Amino acid sequence: MFDAAFWQRLVISFPAILIALSFHEFAHGYVAYKLGDPTPKYQGRLTLNPMAHLDPIGTLMLIVARFGWAKPVMVNPMNFRGDKKRGMLLVALAGPLSNVLIALIAGILYNLIIRAQVHIYWSLLVQALIVINASLAVFNLIPVPPLDGSKILAGILPYHMHDFIYKLEAYGPFILILLIITHIIDRVLWPLVEILIGFVMLISNFIVG
Repeated sequence: MFDAAFWQRLVISFPAILIALSFHEFAHGYVAYKLGDPTPKYQGRLTLNPMAHLDPIGTLMLIVARFGWAKPVMVNPMNFRGDKKRGMLLVALAGPLSNVLIALIAGILYNLIIRAQVHIYWSLLVQALIVINASLAVFNLIPVPPLDGSKILAGILPYHMHDFIYKLEAYGPFILILLIITHIIDRVLWPLVEILIGFVMLISNFIVG
């Protein structure tokens, strides 16, 4: 199982995983903080240090199955200024959007690296950044707790329908692991990831020219 190809892939992908997860969770915390909630700051989540954000199982799943998660950022919407529901929606969207942004930046770097003909490691690293960030963005849009999609859905649905989402929280991680090990997520989401990667590369190619 852990052959030479696995370790080679790990050396390339692990730095990309750390970057993707760190920016994702930092984005959640930063938006919540800017909306008036000091909870992420008190819990040490307003940092890009990966050790503040890693979830052991979620990180392992990201390495093995290409889809995973980090330790959720705790927020208190009662501290938000203005509409609490809209605030939670913005906080939830911040994570996937940060990953799309990192994938776009990596796409630009990929174009520049190819032109500069630098060491192949850097080319493989930015490719991993594109794929992992696109995967993380799409995966987190699944409307199953604790993923961002469930909070985005809660921000869209009327209040009286929130109970169903909250009841799923106790079973969410088990549902996700089941979907991953049965390859259901892989078959359904990977085509969407490929579409997002294609869009990112199209935009980055246009920017670089």
